[in-house]
Amino acid sequence: MREQTHRTLARQGTCLSRPQFGVFYRHAVPMGTTAKEEMNKFWAKNNKLNRPMSPHITIYQWSVPMIMSITHRGTGVGLSGGISAFALLALVLPGSYPYYLDLIHSLSIGPALLGLAKFGIAFPLSYHTLNGIRHLFWDSGKGFTLPEVYRSGYVVIALSILTSIAAIAYM
Repeated sequence: MREQTHRTLARQGTCLSRPQFGVFYRHAVPMGTTAKEEMNKFWAKNNKLNRPMSPHITIYQWSVPMIMSITHRGTGVGLSGGISAFALLALVLPGSYPYYLDLIHSLSIGPALLGLAKFGIAFPLSYHTLNGIRHLFWDSGKGFTLPEVYRSGYVVIALSILTSIAAIAYM
């Protein structure tokens, strides 16, 4: 009986030969196959079943949560890159902060372009922060129904715009 059970489990891809780990290796790649062979099997199966390559932009209908996820990642990368570049430039460039502030003032940019530049700095910061708070609520297990996801998304967008405008008015 024990040997029959062992054979049945072995046929299903479960390995019982290493009991010291205490885990069944159901999804382990069989010994003797290479990664390239496994990859070729995967693509052959997908081609045979006529499956589309996923994720693919033409398959999915764009939605607010999808766009917000992409934007959250983009603002995170942009903010970390911008802060790192600013810190590096502060270390490398000659002169001090007042010198560069006077340089910007001497360019006579104009209030519209200056306001747009301020918004370009304030919006990613406020959006990333507020959307991060939204993710913290999700981490606590709240707000996962589809209407709540959309509602919290619209709230994050509205608050991001409002806080960015308030920051521009304050600066």
